[in-house]
Formats: sequence, C-alpha cells, structure tokens
Amino acid sequence: MTADTTDTVTAPEPRAGSGVRRFRSPLRPVMRALPAPLRHLARYAGVAPFLAYIAVFLLVPLIAIVIGAFQTDNGAFTWSNLNTALHGAYLEGYEQSLEVSAITSIIPGVFGLLIAYAIFTARGRAASWLRQVVITASGVFANFGGVPLAFLFIASFGSSALVTGWLGDAGLNIYDWGFNLYTMSGISLVYMYFQIPLMVLIILPALEGIRPAWREAAQNLGAGSWQFWRFVGGPVLLPSFMSCLMLLFGSALAAYATAEALTSGTIPLTSIQIGTFLNGNVEAGQEHVGQALSFGMVIIIAVLMSFYVLFQRRSAKWLR
Repeated sequence: MTADTTDTVTAPEPRAGSGVRRFRSPLRPVMRALPAPLRHLARYAGVAPFLAYIAVFLLVPLIAIVIGAFQTDNGAFTWSNLNTALHGAYLEGYEQSLEVSAITSIIPGVFGLLIAYAIFTARGRAASWLRQVVITASGVFANFGGVPLAFLFIASFGSSALVTGWLGDAGLNIYDWGFNLYTMSGISLVYMYFQIPLMVLIILPALEGIRPAWREAAQNLGAGSWQFWRFVGGPVLLPSFMSCLMLLFGSALAAYATAEALTSGTIPLTSIQIGTFLNGNVEAGQEHVGQALSFGMVIIIAVLMSFYVLFQRRSAKWLR
C-alpha cells in the first residue's frame, strides 16, 4: 500500500493586526435583500447609461427611419418612397457616394498600410520617437474634418488660393490640367486628408500582431522577406486589411459636412441629399423620401458591417 503524501496547501488567513483588510461594499446587505431577478439586473447597472445612449441616439432614430420610409403623409403603407429614392437624381447620388467611398478607401488604405509598415519596421534610436510623432499626428488629422477642413483646402487649393498661386508662379497651373477642387476629384482629395491617417491608426495594431517568431521560423526554413509576406504575413494580415477598408468605406460614405461646405451641395451625394430633406427643402409628396434615402444608407452600412465582422473573426484566429 502506498501512502498518500500529498498535502493540501491553503492560503493563510489574514491575522489580526497584519494590515490586510477585505473590502466590503456598503451596498452588499441591500443587494442580498433584493429578490433574485433584481439582483441579476443590478449586475448590469454599470452599463445602463451606455444602453440608454444607444437606445436614444441609435435605436429610436433607426426605428423612425424604417417606419417613415414605408409611410405616406396619412400613415398608410407605400413603396413609392423607396421607388423615388432608387431613381433619377437620388440614384445618381448613391452612385456618386459609392464611387467616392471606393476611391477614398482603397487609395488611402494602400498608402496608410505603407506608412504603418514603415513605422512597424523602423529600428534605431529614433524609431520610438518617430512612432509617437506619427501616431499623434495621425490622431489629430483623422479627427480634423467638416467646415474647417473644407476651408483649409479652399484657402490652399482654390482657383486663386495660396498653394495654387505658388504652383502657378512655378509654371504648374493645376487647373489647366483639369483639376477642380469643387468636383468629385476635389472631394476625393479632401477625404484622403483624414482617411490616410485613420488607416494608419487602425492597421498598425494588426501589423504589431504579427509575431516575430513567424518571421524567424520562415527565415530558418530559407524564406526571404518576399516569401514571408507572400505565404505567411500577407494571408494573416489580409482579413485585417479588408476590415480596415470596410471602416474607411463607411467613414467616407457617411461624411457630410466637409462635402457640403466644399461644394455647397452642387454634387449629388446621398448624405447631402438627406441633409437637404432635414433642412426642410422638400417637394410636395416627397416628405418621406429623405427617410427612404436614409434607409438605403442603413442597408449599405449593415452590409459593410457584416463583411467587417466576417473579416475580423477570420483575423482573430491568428492575431491574438
């Protein structure tokens, strides 16, 4: 027979006067006195303000949009609002919005990835300093938009602006080459001002999730830098890159103030058309068309978020 020599080790109890005291919440007796269902609900009391915020500023407007998109002025059900929103100038607005969003998500996505990769691979004494400067500047530029950003570009790249004058004195008149700040190309240029820094901020954590051990293992097997990114780093980073493109696309699609201040509503973007309805510029019989346009935007954003969640789940399998 073999004796069991395994001892049970228990943590020593705090001795009196040792200075170790267990914190006791003053609400504990009150919580114990509550019925079980109320105790269960009280555990989530901390998130109640957040849930209230979501309900007031997201769910309630969303429900109002969905209901109003299928209503007439008398409250009857109708498809005419959606039919109007998908034809004519409103359909052109969707097309223009999707085109601008695609351009200002793909191009900034590529440039932002290159900048983030340069920061990620930087070595030496100045690497940490460079990283902090770029991240701080990206945080500032990514949140700079609206009327101030539109004024910045009008004062810099307008037909008689400062930078345009400097380029003209050097013999480079960008307006003779077909550039116009108040067209689709101008809006795309302005959007890239905040889209590229935003891409740097959201793709950098994904780059940092690539483990050095993977590169070392690839090098030990004889793989070069190109082969590592082609067969290891690229496939791992691709879902995160695609999810970042989804975020950039949604950001450009929902942008309103910058385009409105820059073009005064002359370009038919859906966000500007919705703003026109909210400002009261409504034709007779089209009072709910603005809600139908908003409903279309909700559908587009929902599709984007579905792809975003799909890509995020795939990237989470590796970048942990």
